[in-house]
Amino acid sequence: MPRLLRPHEPVLIEEVVRLLDPKPGDTIIDCTFGAGGHAAELTAAIGATGRYIAIDRDPEAKVHFDRLAREVPCAMRFIRADFADALARLVEEGTKANGVLMDLGLSSMQVDEPERGFSYSRQAPLDMRMDPSLPRSAADLVAESAESELAGWFREYGEERYARPIARAIASTRDAEPITTTADLVGIIRQAVPIPAQFAGGHPAKRVFQALRIVVNDELGLLRRGIGDAFDVLAPQGRLAVIAFHSLEDRIVKRFMAERTKGCVCPPELPACVCGREPEASSLTPRAAMPRPDEVERNPRSRSARLRAVTRAGVK
Repeated sequence: MPRLLRPHEPVLIEEVVRLLDPKPGDTIIDCTFGAGGHAAELTAAIGATGRYIAIDRDPEAKVHFDRLAREVPCAMRFIRADFADALARLVEEGTKANGVLMDLGLSSMQVDEPERGFSYSRQAPLDMRMDPSLPRSAADLVAESAESELAGWFREYGEERYARPIARAIASTRDAEPITTTADLVGIIRQAVPIPAQFAGGHPAKRVFQALRIVVNDELGLLRRGIGDAFDVLAPQGRLAVIAFHSLEDRIVKRFMAERTKGCVCPPELPACVCGREPEASSLTPRAAMPRPDEVERNPRSRSARLRAVTRAGVK
């Protein structure tokens, strides 16, 4: 049975509550429930007449959901699926939400359990699957993918400067012995990266681990598929808030929200608008909200978080 985590501070919780502005009776969709950190605050705000729909593909999240469901008065529903599939189902069902939260990236319960293989600082099987039923683990990718494919992932998804030599070192090592643990991979990366570079920009393995995690879990693909339905499920004046943890995610979110808040697209030389396009949403965050220094000090994992939010147009 998954262990219950000690209470942790959810990232940007004050900003999330302020931007989603939950009211008694609201319906909230939490696309990445995790251990329920944001949910504890949001369920309190919507009260006994509200409804909270929690989504998570990690089966361990259900344990934390059940615990919270026993403590809060609102109606609760759990959907075990990736958020892209779950949101598509909710749109098909005709669900309308007053607020949708997408807290992307890893949850604390995944990072804090070494056996999941997400951490480069702990010895564990090289897994990284958010959903244990996914067909390929990080160890499978490292063992089976072409050297050029690995280098491309490290460069594109990890923005790793030494992507090619790291991929070459992986290919050379796996020919002699399998790479099955996080420590195996960290050791290979350390050998491939020049020593001066290992002391700049954080842990030398963090970018490779990020890239593999993104590929294993199809994180960017799910975001591209799911963010449109996250907006479509909103009721008029409903709010969508998205927390991203790296530039690849944030870029997708920023572009999506910019497109939804765009009005007239006529050429600037026309004297008047002829396209008739109206914005579908208005921005609640002209600039991304970021954690304050005191939050970063309490919770270093929040350092890279960026929160953007929009409210859907229309009359309630």
